[in-house]
Amino acid sequence: MVSSQTVKERLTDVELLRRLVGFDSTSSNSNLPIADFIADYLHHPAVVIEKFPGPDETKTNLMISAGPAVEGIEGLVLSGHLDTVPAVEEGWESEPFQLSERDDKLFGRGTADMKGFLAVAMNAFAAIDPADLHAPLVLLFTCDEEVGTLGARKFVETWPSGRPLPRSCIIGEPTSLLAVRMHKGHLKLRVRTQGRSAHSGYPHLGINAIDKAAEILLRLRHLRETLESERSESSVFFGKVPFAPLNVGVIRGGTAVNIIPDSCDIELGIRLLPEMKTEAMLDRVREALSGLDCTVEVINDSPPLLLRDDAAIYQKARTLVDQKLDVTVNFATDAGWLQQLGLECTIFGPGSIEVAHRPNEFIPKQQLAHAALLMDLLIGDLCLSPSK
Repeated sequence: MVSSQTVKERLTDVELLRRLVGFDSTSSNSNLPIADFIADYLHHPAVVIEKFPGPDETKTNLMISAGPAVEGIEGLVLSGHLDTVPAVEEGWESEPFQLSERDDKLFGRGTADMKGFLAVAMNAFAAIDPADLHAPLVLLFTCDEEVGTLGARKFVETWPSGRPLPRSCIIGEPTSLLAVRMHKGHLKLRVRTQGRSAHSGYPHLGINAIDKAAEILLRLRHLRETLESERSESSVFFGKVPFAPLNVGVIRGGTAVNIIPDSCDIELGIRLLPEMKTEAMLDRVREALSGLDCTVEVINDSPPLLLRDDAAIYQKARTLVDQKLDVTVNFATDAGWLQQLGLECTIFGPGSIEVAHRPNEFIPKQQLAHAALLMDLLIGDLCLSPSK
């Protein structure tokens, strides 16, 4: 049964996506306007809408739930992030924050990553009469995923101990509607070395921090090469990159060519395989740099995802799309944190990661429609009584 109140206010998936894309929810902006719109769109007397604090007062995690609170494994969580990357690249053929359509594709920032899924999940939720639910249906929309899964981490760290959530969870990142149970994490580190500033004409009075950084870079290169030669249990699933890649991405040091630089920062990322632990990798970096005058600081940690292959939600998603083989992705998601609440997370959403974070990001209309059908089937299977 569908709520008559919900039908009166409901937009098509495409029109709802148009509204969502119209919010510039780039991570540097507040996400309160888009969160308020979603809360208003899904308002219903039998629906519980909760906001949980993000990393600062301009951000929120949004949870919308309906149905009975059933302890244990029953029910379903549909999760996605509200933020997008910036849209400042050259090459956009249309306004990034206005949905446009051509060649049966919908263009705009966030269409694939991941407002297309948000629209589908919202309308799937809106189409259900809460009275028909025999298990809880939950939407969990996070903030600041694009800058390091910060919202999901905050949600996990502040979630009330003992409060149940459905165990089955779909994270709707763009996988071209393939089910994913493993992904790499992303550990971001800053290595800092200190020197002493002086006039460059009197170098004996200073200590050049950039010179000291040269040995650090050499040691990190050796560690990178070692990591590239290593294999773990999950390596076979990660194709051309079966190792934990280490990338030195940023170096900052010095202020002018006539000043001896007094500090130098090196920022690097390591994409951990599912079996790898943050602390163990951090120890390896520190060991590689032992004896050097530097400090190692964690900037951000997005854990990897590892879900057992017989998890019910993973098998259900695979069956829906007749998927025979395991598929993995090399990017991190909120699932790495949410699994720490006991959620069994499967990455499963419309759109392709290959068009995300690029100009003219798009989602095929047909795939958006197919995703809507699949979410309806999952909700029907996990949350509705057999007669509904």
